[in-house]
Amino acid sequence: MGEDLGRVLVVDDDEVIRQLIAVNLTLEGFEVETASDGQDCLDRVLDVRPDVVTLDVMMPRLDGWETAARLRAGEETGHLKIVLITARAQEHDRKRGLSIGVDAYLTKPFDPAELIEVVRDLAMSARTA
Repeated sequence: MGEDLGRVLVVDDDEVIRQLIAVNLTLEGFEVETASDGQDCLDRVLDVRPDVVTLDVMMPRLDGWETAARLRAGEETGHLKIVLITARAQEHDRKRGLSIGVDAYLTKPFDPAELIEVVRDLAMSARTA
């Protein structure tokens, strides 16, 4: 696995889901860092320098909506590719994510193969931008 597909910051307050996503992406060849909630993500994102951030929506301290909005608004983070992963599948939730400017929206339970494909495409576009 010499191919470097990029760096991903996986953000989810559920440790099992966080590890599931991290393991799947690591096995695929991504370099993966994790954060336990939105505030943890914002505290670490400039050190981690990810190509892609996967965000759960429902988290304590700072939810995925607000985290995504703050990443988009940041001078050093506005370019990051953001994937929202949530159990909230209603159309207004999807529209809210799009209005914030997230790049992809996956609903739980998600297909790991779909997640890998979405992250790979976003990481590739981040590196060619």
